[in-house]
Amino acid sequence: MGESLGLYLHIPFCAGKCLYCDFLSFPAPEETRSLYVRRLSEEIRACGARGGMRERIVDTVFIGGGTPSLLLQEETEALLEAVRASFQVAADAEITMEANPGSLGRAAAGRLREAGVTRLSLGLQSACDRELARLGRIHTCRAFLESFDGAREAGFDNLNVDLMSGLPGQTAESFQKTLALAARLGPEHISAYSLIIEEGTPFYETYGAMKADLERYGEWEDIPLRRRAAYQGTLPLPGETADREMYHMTREFLMGQGYSRYEISNYAKNGRECRHNIRYWTGGDYLGLGLGAASLVDGTRFTVTRSLEEYLGQTREDFLLGRQYRGTHTLSAREKMEEFMFLGLRLTRGVEAVCFSRRFGKPLASVYKDACARLMGEGLLAAAGEGDGRRYYLTERGLDVSNCALAEFLLDEWNTGLQGKRESL
Repeated sequence: MGESLGLYLHIPFCAGKCLYCDFLSFPAPEETRSLYVRRLSEEIRACGARGGMRERIVDTVFIGGGTPSLLLQEETEALLEAVRASFQVAADAEITMEANPGSLGRAAAGRLREAGVTRLSLGLQSACDRELARLGRIHTCRAFLESFDGAREAGFDNLNVDLMSGLPGQTAESFQKTLALAARLGPEHISAYSLIIEEGTPFYETYGAMKADLERYGEWEDIPLRRRAAYQGTLPLPGETADREMYHMTREFLMGQGYSRYEISNYAKNGRECRHNIRYWTGGDYLGLGLGAASLVDGTRFTVTRSLEEYLGQTREDFLLGRQYRGTHTLSAREKMEEFMFLGLRLTRGVEAVCFSRRFGKPLASVYKDACARLMGEGLLAAAGEGDGRRYYLTERGLDVSNCALAEFLLDEWNTGLQGKRESL
């Protein structure tokens, strides 16, 4: 049997763009969506025909977007049929589709089950309708509940619910209600992220300067009055203290409800971790198909064009020759080591020294001797076991400041553990 491979299929269409969203997604008429599905099916078949791909075992498929559940039943069936016809798909493959409330009812969920989808990811974000409206979400909490119940009635026993904290006007009390609702429903997996204000979004125009002031002063009340006056009529974002409170509340509450935290922002019931996302964090190979999709295969990254016009103009020959790609980069040994550490340490179980040495032919303790010593001295990193059996993981305090901690694993131009220049790796 060949090595395992994950597939990511990007569906860029949505009913309406959320105010905070910087993903490659947009509304489009049905005829455009239909043509896109035909092109994506052609790309799937062409990529499956490339040398070596037929030998790979596909054990995870993730259909993301956008709102993939906007597709017609026959379109979803066509995509999954193309996958099965072009790749060796494991009998127990995890096949996930993202869905937004309002685009998924009992009948639609049933059709997805029939098409072969095994896992649904539903975007609740907040149980408060006012908070949803401020985000530009086009659903209500009631619509989410109807979609969730419909998925259960259709037989789905593996559901994820997405939540967001740090929203405009959100309080610890309102977020607690969102957490309580999600836990009461009992999904197998919960992803809980803090709102990030991204450039190029409507929220950046509204909240970019406010967020910068909050980062500088810490709390809304500490921002000088003359600056606060510029935001008159705009609900403030939670300050640093409130944001940290929600972050810790998430961990304590969900773990108290029987969920295990296996990654910085992800919680699951026993055995229900997202296998596809674990592939990303552990450096496994994945092939991205569709507009803007990124891939990592055999140590090389490549990305599909982000131009819808260009993508729809591709032919089967173009896909076979890889003409849809707009960027290719083969990772150096140094980059692979860095990614192994700062992706693997996002997992609460951390990274194993033996896996590092097998992959790179160098002991983790020598390559990252100084970084590990600094972080352990600051109480941000811990280790269990000895020698190659040693496992390194971020402490709770380290997870709290993960961005700063993980940056320590970017290798310097000269690294005593490597005994030479980065270029010598």
